[in-house]
Amino acid sequence: MRIGTRHHTQERLRRRPTRSLSVLLAAACSLAAAAGAPAPAHAEFKLCNDTASRIGVAIGYRDKDGAPASEGWWTIASQTCEVLLRGGIPSRLIYVRAIDYDQGGGWSGTTQMCTRQDIFAVSGVRDCKANGYQSEGFMEVDTGGSKQWTIRLSDPEKQGETGQ
Repeated sequence: MRIGTRHHTQERLRRRPTRSLSVLLAAACSLAAAAGAPAPAHAEFKLCNDTASRIGVAIGYRDKDGAPASEGWWTIASQTCEVLLRGGIPSRLIYVRAIDYDQGGGWSGTTQMCTRQDIFAVSGVRDCKANGYQSEGFMEVDTGGSKQWTIRLSDPEKQGETGQ
């Protein structure tokens, strides 16, 4: 653990205007050095909903034994953030799947992980369907081993608007 340095990274993910479940990844990464006295490190994985809709979020990762694990669903209100993992990010690669409850569509990727329609937590299952789960695509997020990571999900940009 580094004393006096805090790493905090953010990624912004936009839903495509077609409301398809593909991902348009616009990463905005930043590292910030803490000023003054060393502050205690707060390890967490946070997701911010910058959309006009409520979203449902599921996450996946490799557990301490290297087995696939996934859990969900968190409902995150419009324009709010939610800490999904506290006390440490379990692996460098985190997988995210989100559904727009109000307008349809969502965010997904090509990495298949287990889910259910209702609240779930599963670990060590490699054959989702044989164990009563659905296999769905999650987008991969490489945290680079950071202790803190924030993902921001946003609406597609309207035609004519400029992005940052």
